[in-house]
Formats: sequence, C-alpha cells, structure tokens
Amino acid sequence: MTASVLLAGCDTDQVSLATNAKANQPVPPKLLAAMVEKDMDLQSPILVRLFKQEAELEVWKQARNGQFALLKTYPICRWSGDLGPKVREGDRQAPEGFYSINPSQMNPQSAYYLSFNTGYPNAFDKALGRTGSQLMVHGDCSSRGCYAMTDEQIAEIYSLGRESFFGGQKAFQLQAYPFKMTPVNMAKHRNNPNMPFWKMIKEGYDHFEVTRQEPKVDFCEKKYVFDAAKPADAKRDPVFDASAKCPAYVIPEDVVAAVRGKQAKDEAEYAKLVAKGTPVARMNTGIDGGMNKIFAAKIPEGSTGLSEGAEGTTLQMLAMAKAPGTIPGHVNPPKPNLDSVASAPAPQEEPVVAVSAPATSARVATAAPAEKSGGFFSNLGRKMGMGSSDTTATTPPPQATASVAPATTTTTPPTAASRLKAAVTRFVPGHDKSKEATKEAAKDAPKPAVAAKPAEPAKPDTRLAQTRPALKPSVSDGAGEATQIMGAAPVISSNSFDSRFGAVK
Repeated sequence: MTASVLLAGCDTDQVSLATNAKANQPVPPKLLAAMVEKDMDLQSPILVRLFKQEAELEVWKQARNGQFALLKTYPICRWSGDLGPKVREGDRQAPEGFYSINPSQMNPQSAYYLSFNTGYPNAFDKALGRTGSQLMVHGDCSSRGCYAMTDEQIAEIYSLGRESFFGGQKAFQLQAYPFKMTPVNMAKHRNNPNMPFWKMIKEGYDHFEVTRQEPKVDFCEKKYVFDAAKPADAKRDPVFDASAKCPAYVIPEDVVAAVRGKQAKDEAEYAKLVAKGTPVARMNTGIDGGMNKIFAAKIPEGSTGLSEGAEGTTLQMLAMAKAPGTIPGHVNPPKPNLDSVASAPAPQEEPVVAVSAPATSARVATAAPAEKSGGFFSNLGRKMGMGSSDTTATTPPPQATASVAPATTTTTPPTAASRLKAAVTRFVPGHDKSKEATKEAAKDAPKPAVAAKPAEPAKPDTRLAQTRPALKPSVSDGAGEATQIMGAAPVISSNSFDSRFGAVK
C-alpha cells in the first residue's frame, strides 16, 4: 500500500488501514494474565482516558459482568500546549473532550511508529468554529499537539484497540481531560478561564465514574449531552445537532440519581477546600506541555513541565527505575516559552537593608558562629577577617524604599552569597560600601543607614547538568513485550486488519 504524504508535525501520519509486523504484534503475556485476573476477554471492548496534568493514559476494558475496569495505566512521554481544549490549527494544544475512534483512524504506517487519530474536531468543536487536523496518539515521544508515548507503549495500546475491533467493537471512546476531575483539582484551577468547559465535560466523567459504562455522547446548543434517551411517549430517538436547539430527551433516573449524589459530595468537598484557602494553580506559565515524571527522571535537565509528580516522589528517586519503553535521543522535555517569559514582568526582589546594631527595639539577626567544620563561605569570611558578631541585615517588606527602615522591621540572616559579596567589596579599592554605611550610621545615630545596593542571588551551578553522560536507550518494562527484529518478515494472523477491515479505506 502506498503511503500518502501529509503535512508536517503530527499530520505526517497516514490514516489508511494496512497490515504489517508492527501493527500485528501480539498482546503481551503480562496483559493477557491481567485480563484473566480481571475476568476480561481478549477481544472485549476498551475505553481510553487521558489526563494532561498527571501525564497518564488509562486503558479500561469491559469485564464479563458488562462493566469497564481499569486494565493498565501508561505514563505519557510527552504532550504539548497548555491545560485547556484545542482551539485552532497550530496552537500546539492537545485536544480535550470526548472522541470516537473507529478502525479507519488506526494508522499502522505512522511516521511515529504506530498511531490512531483522536477524531478532533468533533461536532462540538466544529460548532464553536475550532480548527485543527490529524491530532494523534502515537509513539516516538515527540508532540506538536498530540499525545506521544514510547514506541513500546503505543504498540501495546494499538494491539488492545485492534483486538477490540476483532471482537466486534465498532469504535472505542477516547476521553481527554486536563486533569483527574477531583474536588482538589477543581479547587486548584477554580480561577482558570476554561472552568466552564471543564465543568461540562466533568459531567461525562461523573457518568462513567458512577456507572462504569461508556457514556453515550451527543451535542446540541453547542454543549455536551450524556446518556440521553427518548422520552417514554416518544415514537423515535431524539435527533441531535451540535448547533441546533436540543430535542426532547431524558436521562435514565438511576443514572441521574447516582451522578447527582457524586456531584453533591464533590461540591461539598470543593467548598471546604476553597474555604480553607487551597492555593490557586498558576496560569500562563509559558511552559509548553508536560511529561510524566518517570521519563523526566531519565533525561538530562528533564522537567515534568505542566505535569505533576506524585507527592513524595522526586526525579532523583525515579532515576534508577526502568523506563516504560525506549526514550529517543531527540526527546525534547518541557521548557518555558522564551517569548512568553521575556514578555512577562520581572519579579521584584526585596532589598536588603543594613541597620546599626545599637537600636534596642529592632530585631537584629546576627550571623551565627561558624561550626568547627564550617562551610566554604564561613571559612572564607574568617580568613578575610569578617567577624560574625557585627554582621547584621534586615529584609523590609516589598513596599520599602531607599528611606531608613523603621526599628521594628523584622530581620533575616545574611546569605552566604551576600557575605561573600561584602568581603569582595571590602577589599577592592573604592568599593568599601560597608565602611561608608557604618560612618553614616555613626553620624546620624540612632537612625539606621541603608545599604546602597541589594544583595544579588547566587547563580545556580550548571556544571553537573553539562557533564552528565548522554542518555542511553531504555528497554520496555514488560516481560514478553513484542519487539520487531531487523530484517524479519511480517507475520500476519488470520484475524488481521486486512481480512476483517480490508474494505475500510
């Protein structure tokens, strides 16, 4: 089959069905064992949920009791943009909302190993005039508006989707969220302008949480509608149009009751969190997307960006863990958008003001005597003759100016960087600012004198990041995961895409 050439970025994926060795890798033995344990059939339906902030992809599978259960959670290697829905072509945003994936959206000949198209824009997106195309979930850990996994991960996810289609599932649902829709996360992001949209898709999140069934999704009046059914006296099912008025419909009473109960509990918890002053998450950080902590720990100068790690877990703690797949050498961890950072106002530093020691009502922080095994700066200060008893400094509130600080101003001990700077200026001719300040204090006592220049923060030491060795490829974390041997001929099973979906183009 001849591959068509599409646009750059995620658009290079071909969306026609084909058969090859990558697309026909078997489901790994570990997953098969997990299915047996959870009472699932290999070819039962699946459902996928994505979370940007947690940088996780969940694969849910229908058990024999008819409900969906979580089969496996995959850390997302890379996603781009910000928290919030995709609005226009080229905004680097990964989509948020509810989408449907059918066999024609599976791409075994992807330029990013394997992929499937999210189906963005859906009817809701189109009703709002949102634009964009070929937004994928794919491998290669590189994102320009997509959700990128490692090649080993997407091979597993692809195989699960393939088997569900072999079992008769016509399409599986993809639910994409900014974060897990918990009261804590809703409280943290309560000032975000996307909150009305997030509350709307949380309705579908809640439907799935209480029923463990794939929610039926419709659109009308430019909004989502979940699990709508025809009224008892209706002769036919309601017809929905994303841009038109909503038709008459009902939602099953048992679903309504369960959803309302969950939402009442969530809202009560949300109110408590807001009342006790839960901090609001920062917005417009200028950081492009996120990365799961397990991948950030493997990359020199790696960062999770807009994603968050689990509490108590640091990148250093994860550095020895095995990565779930091979991380390509060209991986680009999340970094601040330089244009956005340059246009943002610079943070104001609080000036450090020197005061005379005799002021009786002032709280003066004196440098503590150095320990016997003192650090570098302590030893340097003693060698230069800097005593600890006559070193004082206070930090006034941000609104303080160059005027004399009041005697009641609280104080903070000088930093090592400020003591070193004072030592240098003391022994450089013409730059003895501390002596001048002392003379002024003696003349105008008991008024304190003001240091002419605030202390500068110490520059971070980047030598470690520069000298770290180049990243070596990691291996898959799953025993029995299929890998493609170079030069091996494709092995096509009898229930391949070619035999079952050859008519779908």
